[in-house]
Amino acid sequence: MLTTVERLLFVRRVPIFKELRDDFIVRLASVMDELEFPTNYTIFQAGDEGRSLYIVVSGKVKVHIGNQQLAVFPKGESFGEMSVFDAQPRSASATTLEACECLELTQEQLYEAIDETPEIAVNIIGILSRRIRELNEKINAIAAKN
Repeated sequence: MLTTVERLLFVRRVPIFKELRDDFIVRLASVMDELEFPTNYTIFQAGDEGRSLYIVVSGKVKVHIGNQQLAVFPKGESFGEMSVFDAQPRSASATTLEACECLELTQEQLYEAIDETPEIAVNIIGILSRRIRELNEKINAIAAKN
């Protein structure tokens, strides 16, 4: 478990919260729940309702569809953002590759944060866009081999 100071310093370095005011980071860091998961634990499955995004504090999480790995998220990375925004079921599953600690930011907490600091939404859109581009590159590489 993180101390209050460790949590604040950690959240300040998370890409979706970059360039945000310190007073805002303090409030946001204080409302997130810290969760612990063992190795090979399914945090959520494709098809589940998504009401939270997660930030990896320690360990690694893979996002996958069936046996097809889409991405691996190490310390400081967020995952699970899509369902928070579009109210659709999760499109993929998230499973720990090793014991993990994560911070959970609920949809309600995120929307309140965006109301106060819209830059968070812009940061998340940028991250999601980058991930889509990376997946497109993987798909194109697979198609080129066939």
